[in-house]
Amino acid sequence: RLCQGRLHRKSDEDAQRAREKVGCALEENPLMPTELRREALASQGSPEFDDSGGDGVTSHVDDEYRWAGVEDPKIVITTSRGPSSHLKMLAKELKLVFPGAQRMSQGRHEVGVLEGACKASGVTDLLAVCEGLMVSHVPSGPTAYFALRDGVVRQDHPDPGAMSGAKPHLITHGFSSQMGKRVSGILRDLFLVPKEDSHLVIAFANQDNYISFRHHVHKTTDGRNVELAQVGPVSELKLCVIRLGTLDQEATADVGWRWHPYKNTARKRVFLSAE
Repeated sequence: RLCQGRLHRKSDEDAQRAREKVGCALEENPLMPTELRREALASQGSPEFDDSGGDGVTSHVDDEYRWAGVEDPKIVITTSRGPSSHLKMLAKELKLVFPGAQRMSQGRHEVGVLEGACKASGVTDLLAVCEGLMVSHVPSGPTAYFALRDGVVRQDHPDPGAMSGAKPHLITHGFSSQMGKRVSGILRDLFLVPKEDSHLVIAFANQDNYISFRHHVHKTTDGRNVELAQVGPVSELKLCVIRLGTLDQEATADVGWRWHPYKNTARKRVFLSAE
């Protein structure tokens, strides 16, 4: 039912786009394009004030996040089967990074069983920590696959500090392209709305297609100076794939975007920022 709804909204967007082309052609009075001549008469019967509905209209691509922020996200964090001690520690710290998140051991269960349990419990996002980080939006996707590089857990930090589990402020930097805004939205909607007096700051900074993940605590000294103390896990994220489906639909879901590292221009391409 959800997939049919998204396909129906996609067809409505195509029809709306065709009506806009016809309106521009009628106003500027050029020769009407061939593909629109057959649809011109049918489009004239549409209501005069049938507009897009305002500035905050989303397309079918990011339609799965149109209600983000209305309710608090409900996140479940799991690991691969037989995780190492480092992965267990990373999953434990991610539970504190995302306030209200729950940990669930995969054990002998299949991924489809975990997805079914998340859908039945009203979970909004499933995070799987293995060789990388997989963020699956429930119930219909998408699923973003990130590669982890230079991961440092809190215990390995020289001055680890303390993690309180409060709702952090979020900073996203360098996501200026259309794909960057989509990735920024996937990461942003994992966090709760913070309080104004919160001293925790989570930063996702993009540079050369690598997303630096940092976690800081700030405090004001002498009423003017601000000191930052880095806490929590530190890592570099590299976007690899975005699939238009959940984690259990890896073999059947369409690929929305894929990074091709073996092309000759792969090092020169910047896809998360407009520059």
